[in-house]
Amino acid sequence: MWIQSCAGIGYLFGSISPVIKSTMGYNQRQVAILGVAKDLGDSIGLVPGSLCEVLPIWAVSLIGAVQNFVGYGLVWLIVAQKVPALPLWVLCVAIFVGTNGETYFNTVALVSCVQNFPKNRGPVVGILKGFAGLSGAILTQIYAMINSPNQASLIFMIAVGPSMVVIAIMFVVRPVRGHRQARSSDNSSFLFTYSVCLVLAAYLLGVLIVEDLVNLDQTLLTLLAAVLIILVLLPITIPVLLAFYSEPRHPVEENLLPGTDKQESSKSDLQIRGSFILSESEDEKPSEMDLLQPAERHRRIAHLQAKLFQAAAEGAVRVKRRKGPRRGEDFTLMQALIKADFLLMFFSLVLASGSGLTVIDNLGQICQSLGYTDTSIFVSMISIWNFLGRVGGGYFSEAIIRKYAYPRPVAMAVVQVVMAFALFYYAMGWPGEIYVLSIFIGLGYGAHWAIVPASASELFGLKSFGALYNFLTLSSPAGSLIFSGVMASGLYDYYAKKQAGLHQIDSGSLPAIHLTEKSLTCVGTECYSLTCGIMSGLCMIAVILSLIVVRRTKTVYAQLYGNVLV
Repeated sequence: MWIQSCAGIGYLFGSISPVIKSTMGYNQRQVAILGVAKDLGDSIGLVPGSLCEVLPIWAVSLIGAVQNFVGYGLVWLIVAQKVPALPLWVLCVAIFVGTNGETYFNTVALVSCVQNFPKNRGPVVGILKGFAGLSGAILTQIYAMINSPNQASLIFMIAVGPSMVVIAIMFVVRPVRGHRQARSSDNSSFLFTYSVCLVLAAYLLGVLIVEDLVNLDQTLLTLLAAVLIILVLLPITIPVLLAFYSEPRHPVEENLLPGTDKQESSKSDLQIRGSFILSESEDEKPSEMDLLQPAERHRRIAHLQAKLFQAAAEGAVRVKRRKGPRRGEDFTLMQALIKADFLLMFFSLVLASGSGLTVIDNLGQICQSLGYTDTSIFVSMISIWNFLGRVGGGYFSEAIIRKYAYPRPVAMAVVQVVMAFALFYYAMGWPGEIYVLSIFIGLGYGAHWAIVPASASELFGLKSFGALYNFLTLSSPAGSLIFSGVMASGLYDYYAKKQAGLHQIDSGSLPAIHLTEKSLTCVGTECYSLTCGIMSGLCMIAVILSLIVVRRTKTVYAQLYGNVLV
């Protein structure tokens, strides 16, 4: 959680871009090029995902810290004029390298914790991704406590601060080899961590509102930042209490508890053969068996499985193993890329998560088109709801499995329906559309990044989880590149030209006049209504893809959790 609190460096680009622009004398197009370099660095994480398979976790953490320090350190040297001015492409490379360091932080945190908490993947991923979403606000408040008169010192803090934190704890954050059984105190521990997350989000929102309304003196800003640091450090009480006040287990009790994840991943030959027989019995059952009552159907399937077990033991039936791993076992990235389930999840993310990122990237212009002059409140609102979506998405997806006995991808389909509704609501121009859009898109987009990594680890194993996760993260920028860079911007310019009467100018019915790009401003809900309507339909297509994944993977979840409805 502490690493993730420093892993949202890309969220601070909006705070450092003005000082880069003014110091270097760049225009808005050049700043946009730097933004593209930042987005690429934030998205390309295949290298750390692959390195996690061959290097110890601390080494991957160290590489990320060095990249962060070198990249943003060079940016600070250039902006602070400690070195001669360098070309734009040098700053692009430096920002790419520095921001790419956060992909190492994300990968290290997720790979370690998913392996350490295999029975609570949903809550763990949700909490970690939530802290990553809040990291920009956390670092901003800590910088306010420093109160440096030089605006370039924020870049210096970005270069030094996260690197110091990661290096300080890089030997602590790692997959723990040994007992990883569920404890009776786990529920209360996760509940406490959720409470800290909610208090932290509420506190940050309150501080942002107060700072916007009132001019606070430096003493009060320092006090607010100190309280924030205490809240971030507060979860350390959980391992402290478990280490010093929990009673040690008796060895007999340890043996009765579920085994380690390593034991789970290295199944015996009998277990593997049994899983094939269970799958085979599903394929061989008569079609009319689906028409029976559930109790009778399960009784007949169990009878068929028993017969297959006996026949296999006697050698009468040869159980053939398919080439490559099966769902639920460990996949490499190349093996996963030829599986329909993985590709369905990826394209579902491209459609839904790409639509969410398009709204987030264009939220400023959406608010301006509706007549709002101050867009910061809506940007802060969607950030907070994004955090709550990440934290709540992990809890919701875990409840889907534990309490309601459905596969985890069902939760992904539910949040995509919510996003489709919000986009359709805006497209229809109903009252309060900007509030509905900000809240539900923030929730839905954030929830995706708690549900999808946990689902991927369950369906395709933990061995190459880093590479699988970082490949899936490419879906958001891929979708946004098409939906925002082509569709949303094109439709916005079309309606702006239409409102400015440029169609008549182009046709020659009116004298041609010179209009700058600044004059192409669209006003009203029509600027983005068609875009949101199209993306609402795309989200419903994503729902269909997610439900296909549910249909194809229900047997795997039944084997993993036992209580999933097949």
